[in-house]
Amino acid sequence: MTNAKLTSLMARGVDFLGCETAILCGAMSWVSERHLVSAISNAGGFGVIACGAMTPELLDTEIAATKALTSKPFGVNLITMHPQLFDLIDVCARHDVGHVVLAGGLPPKGSIEAIKQKGAKLICFAPALALAKKLWRSGVDALVVEGMEAGGHIGPVSTSVLAQEILPEMAEQLPVFVAGGIARGEAIAAYLEMGAAGVQLGTRFVCATESIAHPLFKKAFLRASARDAVASVQIDPRLPVIPVRALKNPGTENFTAKQREVANLLDSGAVDMMEAQLQIEHYWAGALRRAVIDGDVEGGSLMAGQSVGMVTKEEPVTEIIATLMKEAATALERRAA
Repeated sequence: MTNAKLTSLMARGVDFLGCETAILCGAMSWVSERHLVSAISNAGGFGVIACGAMTPELLDTEIAATKALTSKPFGVNLITMHPQLFDLIDVCARHDVGHVVLAGGLPPKGSIEAIKQKGAKLICFAPALALAKKLWRSGVDALVVEGMEAGGHIGPVSTSVLAQEILPEMAEQLPVFVAGGIARGEAIAAYLEMGAAGVQLGTRFVCATESIAHPLFKKAFLRASARDAVASVQIDPRLPVIPVRALKNPGTENFTAKQREVANLLDSGAVDMMEAQLQIEHYWAGALRRAVIDGDVEGGSLMAGQSVGMVTKEEPVTEIIATLMKEAATALERRAA
């Protein structure tokens, strides 16, 4: 009976994504690539390629390689500040990618039309109710509400507060997926009952068997507790640094030093504000690659959400999704009893 309830609560998200379970994988640079994305889609979830700083040529290759590994739907996450955003949108259109996720800020002028004109559904992040309404009015097809418990770039408000604020107002208008700090099915059930169409998880999938993350990167996750995943600190108010949540390591202190270095360059007039911002973003991209791909867990960036304490073993994606669904069904059963 409760599996029917879970199916019913997830129906809207499943219908929107075209998969079997309304569980999206968060787009994690260097981690959410062809192997993990195809494994999640093959297991009934919805994989999302993290385009990050890829060139259009690299994205073209990655989409083609993912298609070779799965015939199921998957999406592509594009960063709004990417200098070749419109070229990347064209690459997605050429491959008939059904869902594009825009992250990192409000969609630039013309980007919503460019994505939808090719028939793709557009998903955007809504860090506040006013922005959720603005995005809906501008033609976005679905929203992700991500709280500050998440890994990587984060906003200032917790998942539970955002969900309470946005779901009652927006869930009737369009599908809303909740993200940030989710690692168990009980939480999934709760957000579905609040009106969410589904959920997005990132950290929970990092230690999947199919994830190409370096063994040392995975080991750092398996050892960590929730309190080890800390947000970076902004040291100069002139530098609009979006906080990043990662496991505390020497790399965290290196970022503070990098900010000081960039602030000094600004003071001396050696760089302008745009260049300063790019240097900060490039720092993160490089530090994350060193950790995920090369296994530099000391100097690299170990981006992780606070749910990292609930990641306790390396296991296949099919097991992770099956466990989450079973926990969600059991939670709904208990409430119905």
